[in-house]
Amino acid sequence: MPRRSPAWTYDELVLACTLVVDNGWRELRENDRRVQELSQLLRRLPLHGTAAEEIPSFRSVGSVSRKTTDLATNRSDYAGKRTKGGKLDLAVIDAFISDPARMRKAASAIAAGIATGELTQIPEQPDEVADDGTTTAMEGRLLMRWAIARERSPKLRRRKIQDVRAHGSPLRCEVCTFDFERFYGELGHEYIEVHHTLPLYVAGPRETRLDDLALLCSNCHRMCHRNHSGESWRTPDELRACIQTPVRLTDEQG
Repeated sequence: MPRRSPAWTYDELVLACTLVVDNGWRELRENDRRVQELSQLLRRLPLHGTAAEEIPSFRSVGSVSRKTTDLATNRSDYAGKRTKGGKLDLAVIDAFISDPARMRKAASAIAAGIATGELTQIPEQPDEVADDGTTTAMEGRLLMRWAIARERSPKLRRRKIQDVRAHGSPLRCEVCTFDFERFYGELGHEYIEVHHTLPLYVAGPRETRLDDLALLCSNCHRMCHRNHSGESWRTPDELRACIQTPVRLTDEQG
């Protein structure tokens, strides 16, 4: 059995920093009910496995209180003595300073997903972390996991395709207009990916509507989720605005 608690993840820090921000960027003590409730919530997050739960100090009330101190004292304009916060602490602090409303919504969505049980039942998704092992979304790994799982739902994909067909529209990418069947023939028949146009911190845990989904080719779908300049979620319209003038390669270049 491991003796030390695992390092804090981005998602856990988002939840802890929400308490700090709501408390006027001040630390919270162990006897604070909010710290006690967060300790219980953190122990339920599907991030560290069951082995961590056997460690008595794992996200204990005391450890949560100490983490709120790290977050409160490492803000750039803090005038007192700072505790030893890590790079991830600073990243979350910066995220809350730059867009507090967005980060609060992310924390609420994570808590709601745990409360309903939906987040605890979703297995890890290959694309929920970047190639360097970091989270791919400003809102955290768990919301990205939840969103990817929804997008890959065969039932939702089938319903979206049926809806598009019923309206007489072709199955092609809503960004670049790529048509798999037209390009690959029978092999590409009814192949298309679906993208959730609303981030989960906006949509929340409600049931996904067909209007929330867009049809995309594989490349455009990855670009919609690519973490760049602090953004990791784009609508088809936003991605379409990024498209540059196509460059045709000559025989010599290709």
